[in-house]
Amino acid sequence: MRRILIALSLLFTFTASHASNVEIQHVFGWIENATLEPWGVKVKSKLDTGALTSSLHARNIERFEKDGEEWVRFEVNVEDQDEDEKVSRKFERPLYRDVIIRGAGGEERRPVVLMEICFGDTVHEEQFSLENRSDMIYPVLIGRRTIQHLGVVDVTNTFMHEPQCDEDSPVEKFDKDNTDEDVGV
Repeated sequence: MRRILIALSLLFTFTASHASNVEIQHVFGWIENATLEPWGVKVKSKLDTGALTSSLHARNIERFEKDGEEWVRFEVNVEDQDEDEKVSRKFERPLYRDVIIRGAGGEERRPVVLMEICFGDTVHEEQFSLENRSDMIYPVLIGRRTIQHLGVVDVTNTFMHEPQCDEDSPVEKFDKDNTDEDVGV
């Protein structure tokens, strides 16, 4: 019994000292509004802790070469939550990498680009795989690689933060060295 009490005492001491060193993080609901930057269109985003890489609804995805590098041209068609109307915009971004998605139907290779998205009052440059998500409820899916930079997800809540970014908002540029590429794996 004495050993159990000593072990519990040490456990509580370690937990209390560790908790005081943990940085306070933002808490987000499992569904949040965000804005795609620099476009500024407000979209519903699903924060999915089961997904590793974030995904953005895109159509007419086309790879091309520019200045000796591989780029991706694509069109984003989403419903603007502020205007309650469908909006569309074409983008061109350097290819960051390819991701292989494995599912029941086999493997699929998708392009990944860096895009800026606003959560709360901060713009985050993050990795997004491009895919046609027209059959999905949410045009933007936020995976763990992005969530690790946002904070924590409260699965019992939705819409805890409205995007409020402007030209003076801080921009968290993607930093591969400060990212756990296999977070949670």
